[in-house]
Amino acid sequence: MRGETRVKRGKGWVSERGLGCSGRVESSVHKKFFRILLEVSSGILVTMQPRCASWILCLALILLFAPAAASITQAQVIKSGPSSCPGVALTFDLCPVRNGAGYDQALIDYLIEQKIPATFFMSGKWIAKHDRQVKALLQIPFFEVGTHGEVHAHMPLHSAEEQKQEILGPVRLLKAKYNHDANMFRPPYGEFNDETVNVTRDLGLQFILWDVVSGDPDPTLTADQIEGRLKRFVRKGSVIVMHANGKGKHTNEVVQDLHQHLLPERHLTPMTVSDLLNCKQTPP
Repeated sequence: MRGETRVKRGKGWVSERGLGCSGRVESSVHKKFFRILLEVSSGILVTMQPRCASWILCLALILLFAPAAASITQAQVIKSGPSSCPGVALTFDLCPVRNGAGYDQALIDYLIEQKIPATFFMSGKWIAKHDRQVKALLQIPFFEVGTHGEVHAHMPLHSAEEQKQEILGPVRLLKAKYNHDANMFRPPYGEFNDETVNVTRDLGLQFILWDVVSGDPDPTLTADQIEGRLKRFVRKGSVIVMHANGKGKHTNEVVQDLHQHLLPERHLTPMTVSDLLNCKQTPP
């Protein structure tokens, strides 16, 4: 997997570990889970003979860290486009923020001015507070809009029915208020389990993740560091995750560097996610 994305699995739980909209790595749930697991395992191991305990410990480590075989449901999760396509998808999450405008106007202005295709994933809570911006984004012919959950919840902590309502919230809102049929869903924090994928499939939505994490909402990263990360991992068919909710203080600068330097140098064209997935061209 490209970028800073990490994967943790447990009972179908997968977390595409990037940065949440808060600008911090959202890992507290995972830390609690593994701390409990270790505590339970320790209690069992101390009561066993050394040889048995060693076998149990080795088995536990294998289950925790060995790459798991892709399940049928995980095969439906889209992380990138065709590796033969000379394009990349610039995607921007629009999730709720506690402070600030919640919208990077300078970034959007640059995308529109340069006619750069982009895909936005909006949460229901963000949509409810940004009516004017939603209308503006939906009017741009080279933009497309998907959804990002209702309240930016940790999906694996909820039942299938609760996940369904979390996914449906912004889908219904976009249809009822803006007559927009959203057909793509990106799980908050990149966290999901088999139920998340099954519910998304049953609702007729595409499950979109990413293969390159920009890290743009991290306040400790400079523009050069973010650009260096993208130079390292971006390639044909990449789906890059960034944020347009104002949390990335360098996002606009990074996008300009991508557009003016990195992508042209690699003969890559920015595309929407839909166009990227349908791309079968090879560069001349």
